[in-house]
Amino acid sequence: MIKGMTGFGTAPFSVGKVKGLIEVKSVNHRYLDIAFYLPVGFGALENKIREMISKSLSRGRVTVSVKITDKPDHEVFFNEDIIEEYLRHARNIQKKYRLVNNLTLADLIKMPGVVDVKEVFVQAETMWPVVERGIRTSLKGLTVMREREGKSLTADISDKLKKMTALLKLIQKRHDEVLRDKKKILKNDEFSSFQKGIDINEEIARFGHYIEEMKSLFKSTVPVGKKIDFIAQEMQRETNTMGSKLQDEIVTNAVITLKSKVEKIREQGNNVE
Repeated sequence: MIKGMTGFGTAPFSVGKVKGLIEVKSVNHRYLDIAFYLPVGFGALENKIREMISKSLSRGRVTVSVKITDKPDHEVFFNEDIIEEYLRHARNIQKKYRLVNNLTLADLIKMPGVVDVKEVFVQAETMWPVVERGIRTSLKGLTVMREREGKSLTADISDKLKKMTALLKLIQKRHDEVLRDKKKILKNDEFSSFQKGIDINEEIARFGHYIEEMKSLFKSTVPVGKKIDFIAQEMQRETNTMGSKLQDEIVTNAVITLKSKVEKIREQGNNVE
């Protein structure tokens, strides 16, 4: 099954109070080109994500976006070691000077170092396990879309191949008709020279072979976009040769249509992984 190169996948993730969203999308490209849009401090994850994507995709311009959608700005910490130190000294002073213990929580909170407010920073390595799962989920969604596009491309290319087969039969038929007509009016040596000059049997045979090669790619389990492009180039070469050898209005019109079909297949090949 061939695959297209257009796809999109997304997955939410969360760790504690930190929430985020992963998006992976791809469009057509000659090679695999990956762009990243990551939160500050997440650059260290690029190579890990790139390796995951490279195992799943071989062509396309891929954009990976990791967004932190919600997180606390600050967290409050109570330094219990310092609290224990304050209380230890308070008990010693109380005992030494026989004071009444009236130390309250409100008093403790006001003491230096007891309460600490820290800005929350999202650590990339801490987030990696959930980000990894989110990337895998996003890639699955993207792959499903690329497979659906592949089915559509297969149907379109198959339709064009059928029409091309019909055009080849028309050209072959017209080639034989021209030969019969010329044989009636030309001398044997003249006819032999003419027959050699317009012989396109090899070109038709090769073109037919390329059609079958193209059909076989539809069942491939590996990327075939570049192969489709190569075969289409060879088809175009054979078409040009047929048109130049057999100067006939019917054949010329068929060749023009054939070249148009080949070019459209080549364009569709640019959408195939």
